[in-house]
Amino acid sequence: MSAKRIAGLLLRHLYLYRRSLTRMLEVAYWPVMDLLVWGFVSLYIAQVPAKLPPVIGFFLGAMIFWDIFYRAQQAIAISFLEDVWARNLINLFITPLSVGEFLTATMILGILKVTVTSLLLVVLALSLYHFNLFHLGLSLIPLVANLILTGWWVGILTTGLILRFGQGAESLAWALAFLFQPFSAVFYPLSVLPPLVQVVGWYLPTTHVFEGMRQIIAGGGLSWAHLAWATGLNVIYLFAAMGIFQWAMAVARRLGLLLRVEG
Repeated sequence: MSAKRIAGLLLRHLYLYRRSLTRMLEVAYWPVMDLLVWGFVSLYIAQVPAKLPPVIGFFLGAMIFWDIFYRAQQAIAISFLEDVWARNLINLFITPLSVGEFLTATMILGILKVTVTSLLLVVLALSLYHFNLFHLGLSLIPLVANLILTGWWVGILTTGLILRFGQGAESLAWALAFLFQPFSAVFYPLSVLPPLVQVVGWYLPTTHVFEGMRQIIAGGGLSWAHLAWATGLNVIYLFAAMGIFQWAMAVARRLGLLLRVEG
C-alpha cells in the first residue's frame, strides 16, 4: 500500500471541495438544518410541565451522533459516485492504485468531514441551546469512533453494491444509511421498539452507540457492554463489507462492469 498514492487521491478530493462552493455548503447545510429543527423541538419539549430536561440532551446528542455516522458513510459513497458521474472510475483503476488505497483515502476524507461538521454542530448547540457535548467527558470518544467505523463499512458496502449493480443502485448512497435509523434507537430507547424489532436493533452497532450515549447523558457512565457489542459488530461487518467490495470489484473487472457503471 502506497502512502503517496493515498495522499494524492485524498488531495484530489480536497481540491474538489476547495473549488466548489456547493460541496463546501453540503458539509454544513444539512447538519445545521437538522440541529435547528431538533433544537427547537427540544426546547418545546422542555416547556412541557414534566421532568424532561435530560430529553434535550438526548435529542441534541442523538442528532450530532447521527450526523457523524451519516457523514462518514457519505464521504465514501459520494466520493465514489463523483468519480462515476465524472466518468473517471476507469481512469483511477487502470493505474497502480489498489482497492485498499482507494478506500483508505475516502476513509480519511470522511474523518476530515466529520471533524469539521461535528465541531460546527457542537459550537452551535452550545451557543443556541446551552448543550455542551464536551462536558460528557472522554467516555464519548470510543462511541464516536464506533460511529465512524459503522459509517465506513456502510459506505463501503454501498459502494460495492453500486459497483456490482450499476447506476440503478445509486439511491442506496442515501437510502441505506436511513434504513438503520428506525432500528438503531437514535431518538428513543431500544425498549420502545417491539420485541422482534429489538432483536434486529441489538445486532446493529449504532444501537449500542446511541444507547450508550443516553446512559452517559443520564449520568450512568460508559456502558462497557454496549461498547464491546458495538466494537465487535463493527469489526465483523467492516471485514465483511471490504470482502464484498473486493468481490464486486473483481466481478466488475472481469465482466467489464466499470464501463456500465459510468454509462
